[in-house]
Amino acid sequence: MASIVKSFRASPYFDLNLNKKRHSRSRIQCLTSGDSAAALSFESVKVNGIVNGVSSSVVKEKEEADRLSIEVGHGHRGSNVEEKKREKVSEEEKLEPLWDDGYGTQSVKDYLDLAKEIIKPDGGPPRWFTPISCGPPLKDSPILLFLPGMDGLGLGLVLHHKSLGKVFQVRCMHIPVQDRTPFEALVEWVEETLRFEHSSAPNRPIYLVGDSLGGCLALAVAARNPNIDLVVILANPATAFGRSQLQPLLPLLEALPDELHNTVPYLLSCVMGDPVKMATANIDSMLPPTGYFEQLSGNLTGLLPRLSVLSDVIPKETLLWKLKLLKSAAAYANSRLHAIKAEVLVLASGKDNMLPSKDEAWRLLRSLRNCKIRYFKDNGHTILLEDGVNLLTIIKATCTYRRKRNHDFVADFLPPSKSEFKQAQLGNGWLRNYAGPVMWSTREDGKIVRGLSGVPNEGPVLLVGYHMLMGLELVPLVEQFLQEKKILVRGIAHPTLFSQLVESENKEFSFFDTVRLYGALPVSPSNLFKLFTTKSHVLLYPGGAREALHRKGEKYKLFWPDQPEFVRMAARFGATIVPFGVVGEDDVAELVLDYDDLLRIPILGDNIRRDNERYKDLNVRAGMSGEVANQALYLPGLLPKIPGRIYYLFGKPIQTNGRREMLKDRSNAKELYLHIKSEVENSMAYLMKKRKEDPYRSIVDRTIYRVLHAPMDQVPSFDHE
Repeated sequence: MASIVKSFRASPYFDLNLNKKRHSRSRIQCLTSGDSAAALSFESVKVNGIVNGVSSSVVKEKEEADRLSIEVGHGHRGSNVEEKKREKVSEEEKLEPLWDDGYGTQSVKDYLDLAKEIIKPDGGPPRWFTPISCGPPLKDSPILLFLPGMDGLGLGLVLHHKSLGKVFQVRCMHIPVQDRTPFEALVEWVEETLRFEHSSAPNRPIYLVGDSLGGCLALAVAARNPNIDLVVILANPATAFGRSQLQPLLPLLEALPDELHNTVPYLLSCVMGDPVKMATANIDSMLPPTGYFEQLSGNLTGLLPRLSVLSDVIPKETLLWKLKLLKSAAAYANSRLHAIKAEVLVLASGKDNMLPSKDEAWRLLRSLRNCKIRYFKDNGHTILLEDGVNLLTIIKATCTYRRKRNHDFVADFLPPSKSEFKQAQLGNGWLRNYAGPVMWSTREDGKIVRGLSGVPNEGPVLLVGYHMLMGLELVPLVEQFLQEKKILVRGIAHPTLFSQLVESENKEFSFFDTVRLYGALPVSPSNLFKLFTTKSHVLLYPGGAREALHRKGEKYKLFWPDQPEFVRMAARFGATIVPFGVVGEDDVAELVLDYDDLLRIPILGDNIRRDNERYKDLNVRAGMSGEVANQALYLPGLLPKIPGRIYYLFGKPIQTNGRREMLKDRSNAKELYLHIKSEVENSMAYLMKKRKEDPYRSIVDRTIYRVLHAPMDQVPSFDHE
């Protein structure tokens, strides 16, 4: 079969120290999964750092490097043409919704195949390399420095190269197997690179991704550089090495005869990661069960013969050295936690058999000034090589991605990718099957059609509608726009969703993370202004939390404020306003305990009052009067029903283009505002009447039709004529 050559090359940002002796250049090529080949090419030389722990001048290296091109590829001496070409592509590129992030195209087999070649000795010290599979990043993308774990290879992000490479300038640290650079010297080496990058782009953050041992290195560097804008991401950091479950076994490893050492990597592979999680990383989760398990079996079988390379990655002398390095690294980092000012995100595994990572994440949360946790209960120590953990997805969902010092919800937003959309569909499939959502829209001529063809494709577009109980309508709405029109609807949401107040006790990836991942942003005039400027499709609920958390007997009642401000803002940008109604909450669930009921329950009522006192500073309706200002946040008591169906109707688009001057007048703006509100109410009245004519309103009838005729999204509904 034909093989595809992928390659990695040395980054021009970390050029050679020309005063030092040039070491041999190594080119590595090896077979990877899928009958493809992978090649790794980098300069086996001193790169922007330390030889045997001796620091050199970055400034002098940079000046000299400017006079020399780097050898890449097949031995040709390159020029700046390739870099200019990459920069041009970066400037022209823009991520569209459902872009291909490449997640799932590589697996731990690729890691092992590349490891087999990269460990070949070349006499070189630690160095940086940039995987070519990362591709050219978007313009103004921040630097990401990956600091590896105990293996030192720098291949720990192999599952994430393509996705991270789109939005970061990725540099991976490689520590040769025979290298014995002490921890403090490694800290200085990384620090020198960090300061060089900061001097090149002082207004741009620098990301440090530390895996296990690399986590100690990242924290140490952050502690020594509190004035540099850093984002530190830790994957099961080895700061907990002193409490490792393996501590009693360490003396045995030292005494183990050399001839038995080949068995150690096999034992460590079981301790450090979940083999099944690793084997499923490149399997399509939407495959039928037989196909899924057949591919899983093949992956597991393919992994076994490759594990032998681990004994070469960590030979006995290197293993003993790395264990000493871990001990000194943990002590160094832990003694300096108080000095860290960087933004920190900790990824902790629940099945880490090497370190107490869950407890360590909580300790770091208490010890660091600006720290967040995401806990993955089913993953092992090598979390970045396992299925179910897309690093870029986590960075995006926690609002950790930014290009400047402060996060911008519009400028820094990255749309969901194909793999993220597929994962969301799997997670939300129950809602589609349970509620069978069906959508209608109104064309310019007033004709109602099934689907979203009546909603304009070109923005700015403002969708204004009714907020159903608990926001049940949100997920199907966003999914349908993505699936049918490849348009991401940006929802304007309550600021509480973006605060530490909604961080769950267990710190797992939550619904709130998914909401942020799909473009929700805090309600504010400035954010609405930015969205209109970028010609976005915006989702606005004037009734807000009061509408979504309504009381008994208030279903399908609008709680809109008196101010028509969004009308005037829309007119300023010539946005098209599309009013819409949605019904079906009474067919899906019954509200049995509302806010008033819950307040009367001892202890629970006190907790709700206390929580809402904490939310008070985030109340977007502060200063208003009436029910619209009563935006208490709570979880109502719902009783699921044998479900009917959720129906949407998007009304006739209302043009504001050319009406800016007219709508500056408050009375005219108020008139249009009331017309929009009336259209929303009329849409709901229409749907409540027509749903009685739907022969497939019941889940029973929809399920039978689906089995016999068509997928769920093609199940017929009422006659709209």
